[in-house]
Amino acid sequence: MRELVYTGFVSLDGVLDSPGGPAEGHRSGGWVVKDIEFLPEAFSLKGEELEDTTALMFGRHSYEAFAPVWPGSDDHASYKDLPKYVVSSTLSDDALVDGWGEMTILRSTEDVAELKKGEGGAIFIHGSAELARRLSDAGLIDRYNLLVFPVLLGAGKSLFSRADKDKQTLRLRTSEAYPNGIVKMIYDVVG
Repeated sequence: MRELVYTGFVSLDGVLDSPGGPAEGHRSGGWVVKDIEFLPEAFSLKGEELEDTTALMFGRHSYEAFAPVWPGSDDHASYKDLPKYVVSSTLSDDALVDGWGEMTILRSTEDVAELKKGEGGAIFIHGSAELARRLSDAGLIDRYNLLVFPVLLGAGKSLFSRADKDKQTLRLRTSEAYPNGIVKMIYDVVG
């Protein structure tokens, strides 16, 4: 069985909307770099994840945001040849970017569940707030790798839904706090 890992930047109040910049839509876009001292060690989680990553998964909106940038980005060069899965009921095959590794469109949550049953290593979900909420509600996410930033954003896309569902229990695998207020938290979903 493959492990499904959500990895992302999240505000203290659970918002993951537009961490990289205002072009992504949130009025406070770019909150990952604005007003927070940059410390390379606070972002070391992203490098550490590469050892475990055997495939990437995106929702349609995040795929459309990342696909024009990541294939040519030195920061994301390690991802170039990894298999990628885009979960979308509307994206067409001809909308996929060439030269960015093997690409597969999954049409439903059930398709993701089937993929998890197969052989292979961990699949990491980047961005993709709506997808993360849907897969969490379906009990398909196995681990959360989070960098929590010392900001409160109020409105915006939330990592977790407000759906009335059974409780999920998480076990802290590791955590680390950095002098700039960022906290790394890695949780396994245990039930």
